[in-house]
Amino acid sequence: MSSGPDFIEKKHLTLFLFVVALFFFWGVALTLGDVLNRHFQNVLHISKSRSGLVQLAMFGAYAVMGIPAGIFLKRFGYKNGVLLGLFLYAGGAFLFIPAADARSFDFFLLALFILACGLATLETVAHPLAAVLGPESTSDRRINFCQAFNGLGGVIGPALGSFFMLKAAEGQPSELITVKNLYLVIGAVISMAGLAFLFIRIPASLTDHSEKTSIYLPDTPNGYSGGLIHQKHFLFAVAAQFFNVAAQGGTWAYFINYGHEVMHFTDEKAGYFFSLSIAMLMVGRFTGTALMRFIAPSRLLSIFALANVLMCLIVAQGAGWVSFIALLSINFFFSIMFPTIFSLGLKNLGGNVQQGSSFLVMGVVGGGLFPPLMGLVANHSVAKAYYLPVVCYLVIFAFGYFYPRLVKRAKT
Repeated sequence: MSSGPDFIEKKHLTLFLFVVALFFFWGVALTLGDVLNRHFQNVLHISKSRSGLVQLAMFGAYAVMGIPAGIFLKRFGYKNGVLLGLFLYAGGAFLFIPAADARSFDFFLLALFILACGLATLETVAHPLAAVLGPESTSDRRINFCQAFNGLGGVIGPALGSFFMLKAAEGQPSELITVKNLYLVIGAVISMAGLAFLFIRIPASLTDHSEKTSIYLPDTPNGYSGGLIHQKHFLFAVAAQFFNVAAQGGTWAYFINYGHEVMHFTDEKAGYFFSLSIAMLMVGRFTGTALMRFIAPSRLLSIFALANVLMCLIVAQGAGWVSFIALLSINFFFSIMFPTIFSLGLKNLGGNVQQGSSFLVMGVVGGGLFPPLMGLVANHSVAKAYYLPVVCYLVIFAFGYFYPRLVKRAKT
């Protein structure tokens, strides 16, 4: 057991635990956005396609903030990057208070955009930071482990939203006080986390990306020099991440609608099932982390992508519990996709790792563009809308399948 590479360097354990907490924090915020999608339909009386702007505001922030966050990280370091992310996260949450008072959907979108700029900054910082806190050979497992706690936050987010928002909306459809109070608490918690992080020390050695973060491709001990444009595995990773988060954004945005319209659940009950599906995502990440000890991450990625092609085809049939169980299962197979694509994309970037991280974060904009498109189909049939993510999972399958060949080409 002791002969294998360490999962985490012991001297970085405290810092690693805080990084895990960051993954948890943005998991709560992202899945709460999907509950808000349905809540705004009920309270502000907007269509499914217009409510999809919730995802556009959140994931669109990733496209806007990705490059600036990478530049900020490179210039000011990990610690200031985390503090900036937490500041924007808390600031956006506090803006929910005047937005609720104004009963303005556009104001809510602005608050979500600022909050999501904080999430984009945290993701830009946290992924490479998690990667360098141990041997490069275990970076895939380490990022998947952190993402498992992102999944835990994703379980708590819709559970909170369903209890405090959707339940209240059924009794008092014009009420937004629960939204205001919930985000007030979230803003306070994130602010306290920022104050706590002021006392966390990040060793200067971790900022030396010329050596420490030269995350090489498998079996390539000397790495491969060259800019990002020459790293074909990285370019494919950015495209795969775009379609990956597109599938995630669309699947999650209309989950509650599917439960309500196809399964005839109340919104609150559908929200709890959404929380269960995120729990399956968390289980999938722990399972995937374990399986990667025996199966190459790229191969496991392609297997899970094909599984989700099948799940989406079953969901689109609207065949009662069979289709709904397939909808729940999508998150299990989706689980490893974001962290694995991110980790595989970062390999071999050396001194470009921060810039590469920012581009991979920008790929998240797919989650903002896809839900309004799915919403146009969902306005007529929410079940049929689930045909669209099939295209996304086929792209992810192709990335996982061709990744070893891209590695071989880079070595030559």
